[in-house]
Amino acid sequence: MANLYLTEQNSILRKTGDRLIVEKDDQVLLDVQCHKIDAVLIFGNVQFTTQAVHELFEHGIEMAIHTRSGRLIGQLTSPTTKNIALRIKQFAKYDDTAFRTRLAREIVTGKINNCLQLMRDFSYNHPEIDLAAETATLKAKRAAIAEATGLDQLLGMEGDAAKIYFQGFAKMVLGDFTFPGRRKRPPTDPVNAVLSLSYTMVFNEISSLLDGLGFDPYLGYFHSVTYGRASLAADLMEEFRAPVADRLTLKLLNNRVFTPEDFTTNPGNQGSTSSAMA
Repeated sequence: MANLYLTEQNSILRKTGDRLIVEKDDQVLLDVQCHKIDAVLIFGNVQFTTQAVHELFEHGIEMAIHTRSGRLIGQLTSPTTKNIALRIKQFAKYDDTAFRTRLAREIVTGKINNCLQLMRDFSYNHPEIDLAAETATLKAKRAAIAEATGLDQLLGMEGDAAKIYFQGFAKMVLGDFTFPGRRKRPPTDPVNAVLSLSYTMVFNEISSLLDGLGFDPYLGYFHSVTYGRASLAADLMEEFRAPVADRLTLKLLNNRVFTPEDFTTNPGNQGSTSSAMA
């Protein structure tokens, strides 16, 4: 089972029988059976027919609609049965401060561990690049987590650790690209553009899985509950940033799968996008 990512601009998603087809200029770009798909993610100017949506719902397949740069606009979900008992327990745990603190410690610890692992893996292949200072600081941050007494303190520690990690990440970006530090809303350079899009894909995948399992993705425990944000997905995503999105970004850029020519700067220098990924 897999997700279907539709990024070909001006294409259209249709159905024929129990199959989905993607067409552009009267040519079939893709033909796939519905039972092989978990979700359909649309990016930018991709059209779809009502019949295709009906077919998705018949198979319990969710559709998520994004801007071309990857920002989630909305989701279409079939009215499948939800696990209300699970959600009752989920909401009850929100008032359990001790549980939320324990979970937050695990999330921050796991995130730092994964950052350290990525740096160790990189250092094994590139011993000439010195990441000792960043590694030592991250280990010290990790050791201090056990002494944290509240969510606000843990959020601050997570933020501090992220700043240190991205200093090391900048050293791991090789070749024709440079990383000025984490920039978002909008990303200002190719490295940040790839990071942002990768994070968006991971975040949407987790949010969709949570919803399918019966959780409410919007009720989190570590990140604050904010209108319109899937806070539980944000909680769980933290540990997947380094091993999935960051590792993928380094592979794409350092192995020259992408080159600087694949990216364009939006008018007014309001961010960078990749023509290769959009």
